[in-house]
Amino acid sequence: MVRKIQPEPFRIRMVEPVTVPDQAQREDALRKGHFNMFGLTSRDIYIDLLTDSGTGAMSKQQWAALMRGDEAYAGADSFFALKDSVREVLGFEYVIPAHQGRAAENIAFGTLLKKGDIVPFNMPFDTTRAHIFNMGADPVDCVVDDAFDPSSDHPFKGDVDIRKLEDTIRHYGKDRIPLIMVTVTNNSGGGQPVSLGNLRSVSAVAKREGIPFFLDAARMAENAHFIKVREKECADMSVAQILRAMMDCVDAITVSCKKDPLVNIGGMICCRTEDMYQKLLPRVILYEGFVTYGGLAGRDLEALALGLREMTDEQYLAHRVAQVAYLGDILEEGGVPYVKPAGGHAIFIDAAAFLPHIPQKHYPADVLGIEIYREAAIRGIGLGALAFATEDEKTGEMMLPRLELFRLAINRRTYTNSHIEYVGESIVNVFKRRDSIRYGLKVTYAPPVKGLHHFLAHLEPFDLK
Repeated sequence: MVRKIQPEPFRIRMVEPVTVPDQAQREDALRKGHFNMFGLTSRDIYIDLLTDSGTGAMSKQQWAALMRGDEAYAGADSFFALKDSVREVLGFEYVIPAHQGRAAENIAFGTLLKKGDIVPFNMPFDTTRAHIFNMGADPVDCVVDDAFDPSSDHPFKGDVDIRKLEDTIRHYGKDRIPLIMVTVTNNSGGGQPVSLGNLRSVSAVAKREGIPFFLDAARMAENAHFIKVREKECADMSVAQILRAMMDCVDAITVSCKKDPLVNIGGMICCRTEDMYQKLLPRVILYEGFVTYGGLAGRDLEALALGLREMTDEQYLAHRVAQVAYLGDILEEGGVPYVKPAGGHAIFIDAAAFLPHIPQKHYPADVLGIEIYREAAIRGIGLGALAFATEDEKTGEMMLPRLELFRLAINRRTYTNSHIEYVGESIVNVFKRRDSIRYGLKVTYAPPVKGLHHFLAHLEPFDLK
């Protein structure tokens, strides 16, 4: 049963007109974009759910803050506004701004990783995995087994399996493990949260072994909300208190501030010790800019300082997560298989179950993306074989991922509940005609960088026999 949700906890004061391209325009856009959702342009799309990164709406307070931006190259007032927010909201003394999350990963991994290293993870996302590969290192998934069962109702499918983590450390040796990392929420596994109890358990292992513990904290506030509503020991804590408790478990965090911190551009690394801070600074200057702006304008730093505070607003978070669940309910009523429970930032359709007649090696998640775009000019992104398949270096065999998902990422404070209804109804329509979708995709071009195929790949449909 579809449950109606509360109205949006905001008013609309500025509008961005959008149009719905007709069928001929959609087909032309697909051809020009090489049947890759990243190849479509904004004008080709009615509702854009490709990503929740940098696509949300800023508040009037954030827009006003832009005018306060101090553009000094070194020691800008805006940097200290950000530093104060980080200290108050997250409890870290040291902050390094970057122009976005993958820039923060470049700084952290480029400084701390070397060839042959291993990074235990719950499940790293595409660019995170690519950054680790780029340093000649390898990530090792240590997520709980429930993460690979889309139908499981486990409340914390992003949790680390502590036994897997300990076995990984034992197998490779802690000398090859410069850090342990956990992403909250777990994007690759369906936007699933990590419990506070699990973070504390990982922290205990890290401390015992003397290994730094990092969070990929792009969606930390949404994760804190899930802890509040699903982890009974935390029911009486505020989201802000839970967030601080999460941060207390770790030595450092990397953040794409284009997600929960509610800005259109920006990232950061926050750490606890001056030793870690000083170790990271040289790479900041080489790749980003001076350490007090890190590739951002002062006005961006001001907006981010406010966004860190706004992201913990419980009324906003409740609506945000409920809106995602609302889409899940519509799909559920229509029989569409998706990863349960609904994620914090996105619905992940189980493309393998949606299109079981398309072999995974022919990219069913990306076929689904094409058909949803054809149906309603809605853009999402496939997160399956095209994104996560790897090649066995010894045999050349294609190693397929355990999940074949299609993500619909909901932009923060951007789309109304009626937009969500349109998305759900359109996907149900595609599901009703799923048996008629009888083609696969082949890659005609892929970039020569491990882990980044799906961003730039050229695809071509072909009929399945």
